[in-house]
Amino acid sequence: MRLGRAAARTSRATVALAGLAAMAALLAAALLGPEALRETLRETALDRLLPMATAPTPPTADTTEVVIVDIDRASLARLGPWPWPRARLAELIAAITAAVPVALAVDLLIAEPDRLSPAALARALGAATGRADITAMAAGLADADEALALALAATPSALGVALEPDAPGDPVPTPPILQRGTPDLPAIWRARGVIGPPAGIAAGAQGFGVLALAPDADGIIRRVPLLVATGTRLRPGLAVEAARLSQRANALLLGPGATIQIGDIAAPLGPDATLRLVPRIAWADRSLSAAAVLTDPTTRTRLAGRIVLLGGSAPELGGLRATPDSPATPTLHIQADAVDTILRGPRLHRPSWLAAAELLAAGALGLLGIALTILLRPLPALAFAVAAALAWLAATALAIATAGLLPDPAFPPLVLAAGFTAAALARFARDEWRARRLRASFEQHLAPEVVRRIAADPAALRLKGEFRDITAFFTDIEGFTSMTERAEPADLVALLDAYFDMAGRVVTAHGGMIEKIVGDAVHAIFNAPFALDDHPRRAIDCAVALLAQSEQVRRSALGLKLVLGRTRIGIETGMAIVGDVGGSRKLDYTAHGNVMNTAARLEAANKELGSAICIGPGTAARLDPALLRPIGNVVLRGLSQPLAVFTPASLP
Repeated sequence: MRLGRAAARTSRATVALAGLAAMAALLAAALLGPEALRETLRETALDRLLPMATAPTPPTADTTEVVIVDIDRASLARLGPWPWPRARLAELIAAITAAVPVALAVDLLIAEPDRLSPAALARALGAATGRADITAMAAGLADADEALALALAATPSALGVALEPDAPGDPVPTPPILQRGTPDLPAIWRARGVIGPPAGIAAGAQGFGVLALAPDADGIIRRVPLLVATGTRLRPGLAVEAARLSQRANALLLGPGATIQIGDIAAPLGPDATLRLVPRIAWADRSLSAAAVLTDPTTRTRLAGRIVLLGGSAPELGGLRATPDSPATPTLHIQADAVDTILRGPRLHRPSWLAAAELLAAGALGLLGIALTILLRPLPALAFAVAAALAWLAATALAIATAGLLPDPAFPPLVLAAGFTAAALARFARDEWRARRLRASFEQHLAPEVVRRIAADPAALRLKGEFRDITAFFTDIEGFTSMTERAEPADLVALLDAYFDMAGRVVTAHGGMIEKIVGDAVHAIFNAPFALDDHPRRAIDCAVALLAQSEQVRRSALGLKLVLGRTRIGIETGMAIVGDVGGSRKLDYTAHGNVMNTAARLEAANKELGSAICIGPGTAARLDPALLRPIGNVVLRGLSQPLAVFTPASLP
């Protein structure tokens, strides 16, 4: 019993070690492997979970709607190819500001002075020729950059700037950013400088926001910067500037707890100071074609009191990026999503402590998966494992909806699945190994085809008590007691091992089942536990084969040394009660009835009859008489009438 418990503990330890190895491998990969892989997995899962777990704040009377003015393919077809003359862009912005929007943000980089307006051409010609009169004439001509600056000055406007990774430079101002303490932004986007509009145009704008949209490791853009670091200062993103101007805020405030205050709006800052987007709006419904805004006064009325984003969806502008929703999303729509998210939510972030919490949760779930595999049967264990994974997803959705956190929906359940799967495979391998050993053990008692039938359909095996027609088969070794007195123990055990191995193979090969081995005797039954056609004939054939094989064992070196006696066999057919018999500790599949007693006594009758195989009348009645030869009549103990007994006709 102690050995059995030790084996059970060992097998459970093997299953646990397999699960722990898989769990540890995943955790090590998360800690030591490329962060990009886990980030891609996390963000892909969040792409599917966020739309279900979040909802924007419903608009109120104070909520300012975002509207897009789109330089689309229709605008290019109507007003000319891109790039447009600076004068046309100035005319478009003047038309927008004339509609009195709350704020205007331009999702375009205007980095060079206009060189094609009449004033710019005249100045260039005067400088090239040295003629002062031409240069003086330029002062009276229309200047598109001045017109653009005047149009921008008519309403709170923000222009875009681009990050310059290689060369320092910060030519455009930034709004005051007040700080309470030192912000902890270890992963903030950094660049040496920015490229912005020329001074003449910048003079008309009240804000400047970074246009950068860096993709994740899988090439998908999912977030926009709230702040970036350029040189030695912080600079807001374009969406932040649009929100600030709409709030009429003169400065930004970095508060305690890693937040940025934009007027009345507080947005959390994660370690990278970015805003995770959850696209909510079909911007086609809030987009106005630039050509329509420029030419149709009634269209411009839709801009009044709105936050307007000007940009382009036409491919010619080069502003298409891959997002979770589309491989070709205009940056204009991404910035509009960012402004709307800042104003209405959900404002989501990943604080720096969240990664450590996820690793702890992953370890706990992995251990749970291993424990379930060890303690429960497969289907309940799988059900609980799935429930645990779903519980983590529910907790993740709750954290997103209530706290604005972005836990990893995928990695902890993946560790759970790895631990559970590895442990389950180890348990399967262990059970398969046990099943093979069990089949090998059963094949010592039953024919291999019978064992295969039991393994394929265990329900077909009836082990409860039943009344069944069987053929009982009893053997004994002549002179065994005297042989044991003169034999060395090691020799005796070795000889019996060889003898019983031979007897087991012969009996099972003929379809019989070894019921038990008692001393030197083999007790077998035919036609149980499975039905066996022609079981009396099979028992007779088995007896003849066993007798021949036993003679070979007798002629072996050990058999000759110990003077192994002849094998005697008794066979009878009749009804018996068969089934598992025993207590809670041990069961024994056996047969009870007169047929068993008769077979045992027929085996003993061989001694007085001088025969090797003694067959009772019940078996003889089921066989062709030509197969048998009468050897006499015997009166068995407990019976008053003599029985006619037989032996196989093939024996001398």
